[in-house]
Amino acid sequence: MPNKRNILITGGAGFIGSHVVRLFVTKYPEYRIVNLDKLTYAGNLANLKDVEQAENYTFVKADICDFERMLEVFRDYRIDGVIHLAAESHVDRSIKDPFTFARTNVMGTLSLLQAAKMSWEGAYEGKRFYHISTDEVYGALDFDGTFFTETTKYDPHSPYSASKASSDHFVRAFHDTFGLPVVVTNCSNNYGPYQFPEKLIPLFINNIRHNKPLPVYGKGENVRDWLYVVDHARAIDVIFHQGKVADTYNIGGFNEWKNIDLIKVLIRTVDRLLGRPEGASEHLITYVTDRAGHDLRYAIDSTKLKKELGWEPSLQFEEGIEKTVKWYLDNQTWLDNVTSGDYQSYYEKMYGSR
Repeated sequence: MPNKRNILITGGAGFIGSHVVRLFVTKYPEYRIVNLDKLTYAGNLANLKDVEQAENYTFVKADICDFERMLEVFRDYRIDGVIHLAAESHVDRSIKDPFTFARTNVMGTLSLLQAAKMSWEGAYEGKRFYHISTDEVYGALDFDGTFFTETTKYDPHSPYSASKASSDHFVRAFHDTFGLPVVVTNCSNNYGPYQFPEKLIPLFINNIRHNKPLPVYGKGENVRDWLYVVDHARAIDVIFHQGKVADTYNIGGFNEWKNIDLIKVLIRTVDRLLGRPEGASEHLITYVTDRAGHDLRYAIDSTKLKKELGWEPSLQFEEGIEKTVKWYLDNQTWLDNVTSGDYQSYYEKMYGSR
């Protein structure tokens, strides 16, 4: 019996992608879920151990920039839906190596768009190309109570956000020029299990555990809106199935925190769960020179998504942080393997280094 849908999820071995893959594989057994990932440093198939044997799950190791390979994947698996998460996403890395970000985020997205256009050949009924972007394309906000909305003007300030902004424009241009059925979402900072420990929350949990310094940019006054990753996956599910073609939806947690305040919550939580006096690790905070192009404040207004499609976050931040810290402390082997890079050599043996 043919699958009801054949959905390609790019970057499905990464942090957010693995949560989306898991949700779709378990919730929609009638779908064929094709997880395509290059398995760079941030891609780890150990994130999907619990679903890798599912009958409706397939993994493909490939680079989204390889256009001919993308055409093969679309045709071999009869792809009728795309959830595009594959991206370089770390701002600090983009400052050191902007070319990689332009290649993956811009040319990789263009490769997928062209493959979808050529494979679907104008037969767009029932098809969908869903592109996941970031709130960083909007630039920065002042401390004036305003929020990013779906109509906020783009104003990227880092090579990372510039590359994502460019990819967003290509996605919308393929709708306007070719009629490709697209949808775009811009999301705030995610946190939760399986996040690569170069990002603030898993990095600091690990450093607190090992009594290592906690490097804080500037005075720690930059503000971010935080969303539990499982809630983001839920939003992606709703938007993929119910979102309007050619529309944009902002996904946020209505959950703003100054970096320094967030870090102190992390410290208290990790200390308590490790049996230390709460706040004992605050001496690990080390203030470092702020990075170039560091935006002051991000804040997403998700009102449209709530009103039109009924989605809203399910967890309060304190509950989400508690679950997140417990997960990293309970999964130290996963964290150690990622930190050491051992997982990469394991999967290179299985799938090759290319």
